[in-house]
Formats: sequence, C-alpha cells, structure tokens
Amino acid sequence: MSKRDYYEVLGVSRSASDDELKKAYRRCAMKYHPDRNPGDKDAEEMFKQCKEAYEVLSDPHKRRVYDQHGHAAFEHGMGGAGGGPGYADMGDIFGDIFGNIFGGGAPRGPRRGADIAYVMELSLEEAVAGIEKQIQVPTLDNCETCDGTGSADGKLETCPTCHGRGNVRFQRGIFSMQQTCPHCGGRGQVISAPCGDCHGQGRVEVTRTLSVKVPAGVDTGDRIRLAGEGEAGAPGAPPGDLYIDVRVREHEIFQRDGDDLHCEVPVRFSQAALGATIQVPTLEGDVELRIPPETQTGKLFRLRDKGVRSVRSRKRGDLYCRIVVETPVNLTAEQRELLEKFEATFTGENARRHSPRSSTFLDGVRGFWDRMTS
Repeated sequence: MSKRDYYEVLGVSRSASDDELKKAYRRCAMKYHPDRNPGDKDAEEMFKQCKEAYEVLSDPHKRRVYDQHGHAAFEHGMGGAGGGPGYADMGDIFGDIFGNIFGGGAPRGPRRGADIAYVMELSLEEAVAGIEKQIQVPTLDNCETCDGTGSADGKLETCPTCHGRGNVRFQRGIFSMQQTCPHCGGRGQVISAPCGDCHGQGRVEVTRTLSVKVPAGVDTGDRIRLAGEGEAGAPGAPPGDLYIDVRVREHEIFQRDGDDLHCEVPVRFSQAALGATIQVPTLEGDVELRIPPETQTGKLFRLRDKGVRSVRSRKRGDLYCRIVVETPVNLTAEQRELLEKFEATFTGENARRHSPRSSTFLDGVRGFWDRMTS
C-alpha cells in the first residue's frame, strides 16, 4: 500500500512555511489523538501519519530530500534518520500541544494537590431548608515533622537521573520523547535522609473535621466546592479542592421533581363522593385542601408555592397532591348494613349514570369481544 503524500496528510501546500506546518500538525494531531478517539484504529493510523509527516517536513534537510525523491528517499536511507540542523524535537511539541489537554507533558514546578470527592447524604427537610453540617474527611496533609519537605534534615539534593530538570528524554526510532523523571517524580531533587514519620513523602494521612454550609434548595447531583480543602500539594504547590456531592434520601411522604413536590393523599370514598375539606402535609406544616364532590382517584390538586425554593433562581416550586380513594376496612355491622343498602340502589341504567368510568370500561370490553367474534 503506497504512502500518502506528507503535504496531503497535513493539508498544506508544498510551499507552506514552518509556522503553517506546525499549526497544521497541531490541528491534525489534536483531531486524531488516541486519547480523543479510544479504540479507533483509523484515527490511530492517521495520528501516526501526522507525526511522521511533520517529523520530515519540519526538518529543512529532510524536507529538501523528500521534495526531490519522495518517500523513496527514506526507504533507501538517502535522507538519514538522525537529527541534524533543524531537527524537530517531538517531545517538546507533544508537551506543548497535549500537556494541558491530555496530561502528557512533563510537570513544570511543584505539583498541585489532588482533589477529593465526598458524598454527603441529607434528608429532604435538610436539603430544602439548608443546613450547616460537620463532616470528617480522610485526606493527605503536610507532615508537621518535616514541614512537608519529606527530609529529616531539611536537605535536598539534585536528582542524579534528570540533573534537576524533572524530566528525561529518550530516543524511540526517529522520535525524541520526553517523560517525567521516574527517580524524582518530576521534582528535580531527591531526599538523602527521609523523614521517619512520612517516609520521605512529605504528607501523612489525617482525618480532617470541616464545617460545611449547605445552601437551601440543593438536590441530588448538586456539588459544593471547598477551595483548598483537598490533599496537600508538593512543597511550594497549593492544595487541591474538596468537592461535596449531595445525595438526598427518599422521603416517606414526598417525592421531589426539580423544585416541585408530589404526594398521595388518601380520602374516604364518602369524602370523595360528597366533598370535604381535609388537612394535607407540607414541609412547613399542614394546610387545608378542599375536595369537591365526585372527586375520583388520581385527581391532582396543585398547591402553589408549597414546593422547594430553587437554590439557583430562588423561585418556589409547587406541591401536587394526588387523591387516592381508600376502600374502608374493619367495617362494623352497622356500616356493612348501610353499605349494602347503598349498593342496592345501583341498578340498571341508574348504576351507569353514577359510575361513568365503570360504564366506559364495560362498553370498551363489549366492543372488544364484538370485534373478536365478528
């Protein structure tokens, strides 16, 4: 299979300047980088072609040879694989392009402490009203014995592997790559006499007690950030942050939907038939709800501004009460007798007139069987 023209791979003209080549390579490499296209073999192949094309065209000598002889120049050794004047340092390019996006560049300066995630469970009442809670968070803090340096005597020596640079370079084929120094972890210095308490790490495990103010109206999925309350960083670097993920427990009465609340309100069938004024619960206490005569199960009543006040807009949601007509149980003899007399009044067309949903259902059943037997 013949190779694609290097200029075509990068999408530039044969007269492209060095700056145009570098910009084209950035675009191409970012588009096809494996971290952005996991498992995509075609993208991986395009990424390799971009690197190969830029390595040749960014070197004036190799570019001249390629312009004269094409791919054959390198297949037969005419261009050479070494560096020479104008050789492109691929490690620097990768660090520049992907250092912030994919974390691929070598660290510069002390490393910031890691962020911590903490799950805080709240009752619905706590989430709606807001609360200040004490939490205990396991984390890594600076070692007090060595003041976070990791050294028992406070002395640091230049890393013999990277010579204080914090990164090392190595040659892989035609590419010069750069990675964090495995000896000093990118710090450029090593400890000759490690601290006995933190074993040279500069940090120790602690459990920190914090007071967290939870604003009113939070819901499951909301996140609270406490800046600087994460793990301690390397010496001279800031700590990470603490992120508190809110989880609201299920409530025995209310179900939350955004800023609205829903609940089921049981009523006796006599109340539903005759109408009644009943007490229904809200998060601020009971309120009166008027049930009109002939109310059916499933009927929704809306109580304005009895829901949750939004943590963002501060607007108040509503409370929706769904009526559930209960069948009476544990009847006395007198109650049973009264119900039997009441049931006896539902005969013929009279029953249909008083039971609209039942009549509609029966008509549907008859129509279904008529269609099945026709």
